[in-house]
Amino acid sequence: MNRILIVVLTFVVWTGLAVGAGWLWRGDRAEAATAKRDTADATAVTEAVQDARATEHTQAGKLADIGETHEKDRNAAEAVPDAVVADLHAGNLRLRQQWQACDADRVSGAAAAATQRHAAAVSREADFGNLVRVGRDADDQLRACQAVVLADREASTAPP
Repeated sequence: MNRILIVVLTFVVWTGLAVGAGWLWRGDRAEAATAKRDTADATAVTEAVQDARATEHTQAGKLADIGETHEKDRNAAEAVPDAVVADLHAGNLRLRQQWQACDADRVSGAAAAATQRHAAAVSREADFGNLVRVGRDADDQLRACQAVVLADREASTAPP
């Protein structure tokens, strides 16, 4: 064979090998860059999910505390009517004049027997105890609702 032809063929084969090696090396680098980007994206997504879960757990803990406090208040409110009646009997609590006379039209002192007057007074005291409990229940419910709203606002304004 001709020497020039051998040199040309060697050059062509060498160039082909160099181009193929460069192409493979470039492909490997592109795959490595893609893998790095994918890893960074997956890490960012994982961190975002973990942050969201931590926020949810914190918020759930706050709401559980609010619920627990509300249930304690509701349980404590059951004793309110009895305490109001006891305080009325003991003289520790006095009703306003407008509440003391609310049954005056229905029960006349001269016409009613002593037992009827006593029964009406006891019934009135129990009713006042129940009214105080209703008010306390409403206050407790409002306090719990406000705490939930504040906790929600704190969670929505917290930096990510």
